Amino acid sequence: MAPAITLAAEAPKLSAANTGFMLICSALVMLMTPGLAFFYGGMVRVKSTLNMLMMSFISLGIVTILWVLYGFSMAFGTDSGSLIGWNSDWVGLGNIGLTELWPGYTIPVFVFLVFQLMFAIITPALISGALADRVKFSAWALFIALWATVVYFPVAHWVWGTGGWAFELGVIDFAGGTAVHINAGAAALGVILVIGKRVGFKKDPMRPHSLPLVMLGAGLLWFGWFGFNAGSWLGNDDGVGALMFVNTQVATAAAMLAWLIYEKIRHGAFTTLGAASGAVAGLVAITPAGGAVTPLGAIAVGAIAGVLCAMAVGLKYRFGYDDSLDVVGVHLVGGVVGSLLIGLFASGKGQSTVEGLFYGGGLTQFWKQCAGVFAVLGYSLVVSAVLAFILDKTMGMRVPEDDEVAGIDQAEHAETAYDFSGAGGGAAAKTAATAPVAATASKKVDA
Repeated sequence: MAPAITLAAEAPKLSAANTGFMLICSALVMLMTPGLAFFYGGMVRVKSTLNMLMMSFISLGIVTILWVLYGFSMAFGTDSGSLIGWNSDWVGLGNIGLTELWPGYTIPVFVFLVFQLMFAIITPALISGALADRVKFSAWALFIALWATVVYFPVAHWVWGTGGWAFELGVIDFAGGTAVHINAGAAALGVILVIGKRVGFKKDPMRPHSLPLVMLGAGLLWFGWFGFNAGSWLGNDDGVGALMFVNTQVATAAAMLAWLIYEKIRHGAFTTLGAASGAVAGLVAITPAGGAVTPLGAIAVGAIAGVLCAMAVGLKYRFGYDDSLDVVGVHLVGGVVGSLLIGLFASGKGQSTVEGLFYGGGLTQFWKQCAGVFAVLGYSLVVSAVLAFILDKTMGMRVPEDDEVAGIDQAEHAETAYDFSGAGGGAAAKTAATAPVAATASKKVDA
């Protein structure tokens, strides 16, 4: 009998379907940053609305340029010491072919890099919610540039880059529980421990000024998160992306309901802010876990995260740190919960054959998840605090107290979010609004 002829596996070919799918997913993830801006913008007081919007929007500009110049190379280039990547051909993105494929996949490198860019943009924007009302816009812009360079790009390599230590260890993070949410939540905690509390924290009412804006932002985040999560499989050929899509919806619904039930029992009401916050907590928690768990597991992940995050948001009053919009309570806690629960609920029937404790796999994966979670948490917390300390001692991180009390929108942007005078919302409006008062005062002096 003639020996069997073994044919080499065919090299992947560009898939128009997967390419189109990933471009749509990239656009959905981009939409999440304006959605986050509305979510945060509605949660602050009127006098801080524009500043909150701008703290998210500026990330779209800064991180995009850094990603082109060197960020993509640092995050996904050739590994060095399991800590950082580098590929000089990717600096400036000038030496990438139009149809050059991302290794092992059927999408172009350009599609992969723009999808990952949207993750890099929203991660520092998440931090901004903890710093509402009190940070100089120039200092925040510089912080984004420094933080993306020394924290996000290296951590993204650890978690997703070939050769990164967490990737090689087998830490599961489908779409960013560690690299995005724990990273941003820990950074937020590090910065607020340095810059301190808002004027009037725990004394003055600091209620959301526009719950409709909060709900709009939450809806945009929920919508965009399908691209964030399902797109992270980088294709749509084997059903894993579809499983992630389903689990994203299921866990978010479970978390929202769990938060509302906890809120009703604890505080006596079902609030719209609770519904929005619960939904985001579920989205955060399922982000690392959704490719590894079943839909029933997603319900468990969402429900647990909804309750624990609802409990966690009150810790700032107990321990005295001013996490303005609950970035620590939702993103850090939700990211930790979702990442660790993989070690319990991984079914072995999704993205890999890894099984968690409840499926007979023991605690092996749980300990791997712990390694990834606490390494990212510790690194981001410490480095972010150091960056904030340096900026605070050099250029100053906070606006003057008088500007904070009067309103950071007017002080930093020469605008206001709403036209209460009928004369417009910018610096010209301020002049127009004060002119009649000045004229009246002048007549009294003349008299």
